[in-house]
Amino acid sequence: MRSSREDAEQLARSVLDVKDKLRICAVCNNISDAELCQYCCDPQRDQKIICVVEDPNNIVGIEVTRQFNGLYHVLGGALSPLRGLGPEQLKIKSLVDRIARGGVEEIIVATNPTVEGEATAVYLSKLLKPLGMRVTRIAMGVPVGSDLEFADEVTMWKAMEGRREI
Repeated sequence: MRSSREDAEQLARSVLDVKDKLRICAVCNNISDAELCQYCCDPQRDQKIICVVEDPNNIVGIEVTRQFNGLYHVLGGALSPLRGLGPEQLKIKSLVDRIARGGVEEIIVATNPTVEGEATAVYLSKLLKPLGMRVTRIAMGVPVGSDLEFADEVTMWKAMEGRREI
């Protein structure tokens, strides 16, 4: 109410611009302002590895590490029968189609560490391994800078399960 009419009109135009100009990448389902997102059209990225995430905003968390140079695939959620999200509602078929075209050697499942994310990871593993895919899951466990006394049982279990030699 305190803003001027011009400010309100500018905000409305900006919202419409976003709605009109953004779309879903034709390959990976990421948000893009072109037919292909910045990752899918980058020839420097490793075409043999696809990191599967639930939502486009999950990509940012991976990219800030500068440790992953492969491609992405956005599922558009996680399996959740209680919310009516089964394999048909997610972008799983397009992932299988990408794999069928050849050249992909590994799928990294980077779904959230929730019941739904774990169920989705197990489902994808059972679906993709028979296709000859190497399917890996991101490590989970105790966050850096945290104290072990504050870790819950599942977090500690995942941390122990994902341990590696030093």
